[in-house]
Amino acid sequence: MFEAGRTPRPAVTLQLGSYAGFVGAHWWNLQDAAWCRDSEAAGREICPDVLYRAGRTLGRPETYAPRLVLMDLKGSLNSLKEEGCLYGDMKRDTSVAWPGSLSTHQEDPPAKNLFLQDLSKLEGGISSDGDFGPRALPLSKDVSQLPKQLLVSQKGHQLEGSVQVWSDYLRVHLHPRSIFMIHQYNYDGESSQLEAFGQGESLLHNSTYLEELEDRLHFYVEECDYLQGFQILCDLNNGFSGVGAKVTELLHDEYSGRGILTWGLTPVIHNVGVSWKDFYRLMNTVLGIVHLSTHSSLFCPLSLNGSLGLKPEAPVTLPYVHYDASLNYHSSAILATALDTLSAPYRLHSSQFSMVQLADAFNSSGRKVVAAGAAVPFPMAYGQSLPDALCSYQLAVPWTPLSSCGEQKDSCCFAQSVVLRGIGKENLISNLPPGSQPKSALHVCETGEEVLGSYLRARCPGTFSTSYLLQGPCKVLPPYPQFFSALLNKQGFLLDKLPRCSTAVESIPVLTALQSSPALYSALNSLYKELHRVDVQRWASFFSAGVELYDFQEALHELRTLSQCYKTSSEFDESEEEADSD
Repeated sequence: MFEAGRTPRPAVTLQLGSYAGFVGAHWWNLQDAAWCRDSEAAGREICPDVLYRAGRTLGRPETYAPRLVLMDLKGSLNSLKEEGCLYGDMKRDTSVAWPGSLSTHQEDPPAKNLFLQDLSKLEGGISSDGDFGPRALPLSKDVSQLPKQLLVSQKGHQLEGSVQVWSDYLRVHLHPRSIFMIHQYNYDGESSQLEAFGQGESLLHNSTYLEELEDRLHFYVEECDYLQGFQILCDLNNGFSGVGAKVTELLHDEYSGRGILTWGLTPVIHNVGVSWKDFYRLMNTVLGIVHLSTHSSLFCPLSLNGSLGLKPEAPVTLPYVHYDASLNYHSSAILATALDTLSAPYRLHSSQFSMVQLADAFNSSGRKVVAAGAAVPFPMAYGQSLPDALCSYQLAVPWTPLSSCGEQKDSCCFAQSVVLRGIGKENLISNLPPGSQPKSALHVCETGEEVLGSYLRARCPGTFSTSYLLQGPCKVLPPYPQFFSALLNKQGFLLDKLPRCSTAVESIPVLTALQSSPALYSALNSLYKELHRVDVQRWASFFSAGVELYDFQEALHELRTLSQCYKTSSEFDESEEEADSD
């Protein structure tokens, strides 16, 4: 067990796909905002060394970058260089040994938006090769000693019209071994698209891609003395689901005993009618869920879609966030905020759980798929106590579902991990006047941990629950979108009325829940039914990409078996007619 006070147990992150890049960019920015700008103990409960690594370049100060391998398609980087600018000494040798005459054609680099331009100026000027120099971020040593200009937030930018790819708002420098481009497929356009599961699988059957991936993984893994595992952000709706299937299989075989936590990501889907692309998306999703859950310690789908079927239900609504569902820049910010809090249990300085132990808490009876929910922000009035805020939820749960499983019929679940962050110590308990009658059992609790634990036991009696209460809020500084309600103050708490002058929200309290939930039965079973009732052989091009029809039918059967793991006695039995058809 990873005991408090022991050496941090690092993890390696993999981002597979363009939407995974959108979510990942926000997630790294959130961590950067928290650790670079808060020297208080409350802001350093999460240990940055779990996901970040320190390095040093020749003649340059110490650097600090994510322990990350990301795979994306040609055209997804815009102004970001594939090798980055963090380590000038590791750039490729571009000299040409040719005795004849040469003609050089120089292409203008992609333009940077105003945010990236301002970020470059803040970080210290232009180097001799025209790129912007790296910043020194020795966060694991002493945050309080960072240069003052890095501790202040930047001015706000309206990026909604200028973000085309995830690198347009990434404020964190990446290691040269992080970006792994797939040049045979295009990010945008109509041709050379990575559309099918089989295409993604085939990529890692290619020895060149496989060896390159293994080399990058070994670079990070070999420097980790106490590697706890891997966290994977993977697009679920396109060919990257096949890439993820092969990556998780590789990690499962080569790093036995390490945790593999996989987050399957789907952007908001806008349908005007069912087309071949929707069938491709659904088949990719089904194959991804089956294969990723098989080789992962735990698999969680993340999406703002109400469902993932051929005709997805409307995107979820968040009471105090007015996001534009058509913008990946917006939807990915919400998922990254949830992910930053959901993943906190195995990233804390004082963590008692490793990735493997967290997964084991959910894995009974074959339940390797979990559902996520989040309150972004957690709705709590300025000055209100936590008991009062929780007691306001009589029938509904405080969080919004983020795994496309629909609204949960009740709060019953098999196991759950709940994290609440950003509530000040003075508001964690109810300060009852002497002799007054407590409103509920929560109002007599003596600590915030007791309040949250008591609430969960009352809502989910008999459920195995772990809960975490963190003082530090989620910092939502630029380039995080400012899509919050005007009713929120600077710290993300609710005001009684609209203020005369609106103010930018800089931090928010967040509540998340990771659950092994009966809602997964209907969600997984509905995906099975949608494909079981159609003749998938109509989509011959999907199977020509590398997936055999027999293997697909087998995956459908496995999906149905997986859904049965979440069936409770309250669920009605399927008809004999449907069972016989299998």
